[in-house]
Amino acid sequence: MTHRQHRTLATAGLARVEGEGAMHVRVSGDQVDQVRLEIYEPPRFFEAFLRGRSYTEPPDITARVCGICPVAYQSSACLAIEAACGVSVAGSIADLRRLLYCGEWIASHALHIFMLHAPDFLGYPGAIELARDHRDIVERGLALRRAGNTIMETLGGRAVHPVNVRVGGFYRTPSRAELAPVADQLRGALDLAVQTVGWVAGFDFPDFTCEHELLALRQPGRYPIEQGTLVTSGGLAFMAAEFEQYVLEEQVPHSTALHAGLAGRSGPYLTGPLARYTLNSRWLPPAAAQAARDAGLTGSCRNPFRSIVVRAVEIVCAIEEALRIIGSYQPPEASSVPVPARAGTGHGVTEAPRGVLYHRYELGADGTISSARIIPPTSQNQRAIEDDLRRFVQARLDLDDDQLTRECEQAIRNYDPCISCATHFLTIAIDRA
Repeated sequence: MTHRQHRTLATAGLARVEGEGAMHVRVSGDQVDQVRLEIYEPPRFFEAFLRGRSYTEPPDITARVCGICPVAYQSSACLAIEAACGVSVAGSIADLRRLLYCGEWIASHALHIFMLHAPDFLGYPGAIELARDHRDIVERGLALRRAGNTIMETLGGRAVHPVNVRVGGFYRTPSRAELAPVADQLRGALDLAVQTVGWVAGFDFPDFTCEHELLALRQPGRYPIEQGTLVTSGGLAFMAAEFEQYVLEEQVPHSTALHAGLAGRSGPYLTGPLARYTLNSRWLPPAAAQAARDAGLTGSCRNPFRSIVVRAVEIVCAIEEALRIIGSYQPPEASSVPVPARAGTGHGVTEAPRGVLYHRYELGADGTISSARIIPPTSQNQRAIEDDLRRFVQARLDLDDDQLTRECEQAIRNYDPCISCATHFLTIAIDRA
């Protein structure tokens, strides 16, 4: 512990998050004067990989950005490419896309809740230690994750980096008989998901409020996953094609991912479960809406620590949606629609488990990609995470350094940062004499 007039809280490698990052907090006297979420994982330059490739390749290439949320990247890529080519996908193929995305939400949220975040609330260093005392709890999480993976395996060919997704739809679509056992598994998972909401709702949550502007998709009539218009809690509304007019990025010295802000706004903004729920809770399906009420959630939720409850509600939502889609599914005549190449620019936005994910592609007349841009949710949330961490520490300076550092790490895990997703950008200046 450093002298009380100058304290430094640091974690060189954050645990139970995806990717490599560090935390640095400096306190001078009675004021927090520096907070850095240090993302030091090397950039992977996916946008550069895409230049010169065929317009049919982004779903397969961008899926490799993340092993936890590959469907999000495939979905945003497909929407952007199809928009550039003047094609829209509807009917059963669009339903199957939403179903595939539901599988990813279930699997990703289950991983975060049970393996990454719940140990913080229950006083365990990790899921392995939690399993020694509460095997049933961890097995419930694994069962939910399996249910999500089953959807992705059935529709995508495999759970990690699915291979059945293509621009225009799928290479192959399932029969009703193939989806019947998936529905059977989901019906059992729905009970587990509702139990999970009640379980996490009983955790002890610090009193903390996020006041940032919230950004999410909105699709009136149903909870947003793979489609919608972008809206904010501050009254903004814009289409995917306008994304780069409203979301502005800049590089900071301590991160290999860009920080983002909203044009004309001075403070950070937040995307992800809290934003989705607060802006769209009225359109939750019945079981999810009831689970939210039973958990004590109102129409909005701005406590980042309670994001674990919102994620549990979203698992219920995704299972309900999956069952609805399977129940009314009629196989399409063709597994994909034609998407002929043409020159143009296309934009695609979907709701990854961690928040809004934007893709933009510029195509030549033969479909060759001339430029690409990907803005993932974690890079958008970095400023909000740092600002929340500053206020969180400021209110707890009476704690000793070890306890405060542990609580800071938990506070960061509230946002389920996917650091590897965020490290695509790096400005390089070459000065040759």
